[in-house]
Amino acid sequence: MAFSLGMTLEAYIFGMSSIATNWVPMPKFLESLLLAWAPLWLIIGIAFTGPLSDKLGRKRMFYLTMSLYALGAVGITFAYEYYLILLFLAMLLFAAGGEMNTIMVMNHEIMPNRHRSKTMFFEINFINFGGLLLAAVALSSAYASVSFQRLMIGATAIVILLVLAYARLKIPESIRWLEEKGDIEGAEREVKKYFKEGEEVKVEEIKKDKKLPSIPLRLAVSTIMAGANTIGFGLMTYVAGPYFFPQLTATIILVASIAEFAAGLGISPFADRISRKLILLISFVGTASSTAAIYLTIPLWSSNLILFWFLLVVLNVFTSIGYLTEDTLKGELWPTTKRGTYTAIVRFVSIGAYIPVIFLTAGLSIYQYMLFNFSVWFIGLIAAILWFTKGIETGKGRSLSEIS
Repeated sequence: MAFSLGMTLEAYIFGMSSIATNWVPMPKFLESLLLAWAPLWLIIGIAFTGPLSDKLGRKRMFYLTMSLYALGAVGITFAYEYYLILLFLAMLLFAAGGEMNTIMVMNHEIMPNRHRSKTMFFEINFINFGGLLLAAVALSSAYASVSFQRLMIGATAIVILLVLAYARLKIPESIRWLEEKGDIEGAEREVKKYFKEGEEVKVEEIKKDKKLPSIPLRLAVSTIMAGANTIGFGLMTYVAGPYFFPQLTATIILVASIAEFAAGLGISPFADRISRKLILLISFVGTASSTAAIYLTIPLWSSNLILFWFLLVVLNVFTSIGYLTEDTLKGELWPTTKRGTYTAIVRFVSIGAYIPVIFLTAGLSIYQYMLFNFSVWFIGLIAAILWFTKGIETGKGRSLSEIS
């Protein structure tokens, strides 16, 4: 609950920028700025909290991010000027970036190996639920006043935050992190607090049966796959609507989120039994193929949106599987003392690359736009092939100590 609701709120806030384009009249450039605002402040939050979580601890970061959530959620509800919308969205997005980074690091460190992958998949899938929730709230209030829609969106965020704050009080600090930092007494306190007296704590037997890929290779491959996922998903789910189908923006977010959430629920229970490398390869083959189909059938679905919705669902099923797998990968590859920092680097670069793309694609035709999106997924596919041949297996219940 503590991690899943955090992921829900992160996606809910990230999607607000697309919905907010209809809150006040604005020219095309400001619309693009508002869309770029989400990834910009997300990566600023990532850049700050990633290294800080390595220095100060995982759990402490949640106190900072939840405080910013509360201020931003109240502020956005009553923001009636463009600059105020930008201000409070920045606050919310800074917190969201830090939240997600910390969750991706901490889940790997505190979950048992036999549940580590499935819990990570399940939690990341709540990003899709967050998008679904935002779209549902936006659509349910779309025909009311903008003020009512704004109030509904802000109030929903606050309710989630209250439940989240309660759940966060019940989770431990990362014992792995405390041990690596040399705080043995702190680690022992956490063990006494969260384990029953006399409960056996299994000591991991680390097998080094294969040399780990170098840090630069791990950074390069995970960043490229993460960038393809972020840009490819963002262009179809959050940007295509405002640019080409303004009246369908909330519906596109809703359909994409439902497809992704359903696909995530389907694969999550098996995440500890399947190969991380193989699923990454399959998902990128699927996304590249689906995007190619969307590009090649533009004349057909331009006059028959039923085909467009079908292709969007197929694309987002593959996108979801790849996103869950890649997001799980990017948090498990690093030494514990640097896990927050390296995870932040991958996320900062990959999400940061999405920002110029929003502006670069603003003037493209629908044909150019879809062809560009295909090229993004194809680059991700090349990285997935490289990891499949040169990388290591991090799934199938493999120990985090062994990987990192």
